[in-house]
Amino acid sequence: MSYFSGMLDTYRHKGMRRRMIKALQDKGLTDQRVIEAMEKVPRHSFVDTAFVEHAYEDKAFPIAAGQTISHPSTVAMQSQLLECEPGMKVLEIGTGSGYQAAVLVQMGVKLYTIERQRELFTKTNPLLRKLGYKCETYYGDGYKGKKVFAPFDRIIITCGAPYIPQDLLDQMASNSIMVIPVGEGNAQEMMLIRRTDGKLSEERHGEYRFVPMLEHRGSDI
Repeated sequence: MSYFSGMLDTYRHKGMRRRMIKALQDKGLTDQRVIEAMEKVPRHSFVDTAFVEHAYEDKAFPIAAGQTISHPSTVAMQSQLLECEPGMKVLEIGTGSGYQAAVLVQMGVKLYTIERQRELFTKTNPLLRKLGYKCETYYGDGYKGKKVFAPFDRIIITCGAPYIPQDLLDQMASNSIMVIPVGEGNAQEMMLIRRTDGKLSEERHGEYRFVPMLEHRGSDI
């Protein structure tokens, strides 16, 4: 067994992760970098203690501030759609529990992540550091992105956006990808926006359910 900066990760947890990965592969996960990252990240460290025994089931769980940690299958699919390579500069909108951020950091990217909910930011920011996942974390308005560090090779939005924010499109590099669930109501369409030599194209990747992306309140960006 091993420890993640004081948090126990047992052989049992590792076995549960392997079973989770097998189930995700059965659902279409093929990206080896995503597979290896999700095999290493201890999802049980990102859920409330009440849900630890179920941490490796394909379920979403409540965290804080009315938000949830995404299904592992959703994290796997969004991560796979990003087509990340080590060293890429990635912007995440919606740090949430920190699990998706940890997976991306484990994949070797340079991550900038923004959280709108102060309660989550103050909880997740130290947790990521305690677990050893080094990334730049910010409290602010995800609709505005982080222009000072743009352009980004990849942008991932982990909450349901009613529309695709222009500020985020403007922060995409000339050859880049944005993965964003778009739609109002209970379900969103997973969109992949690809910029190739400056030109934008769209792909649709099915229906998902996310908590809503909050509008422009409390920004310090």
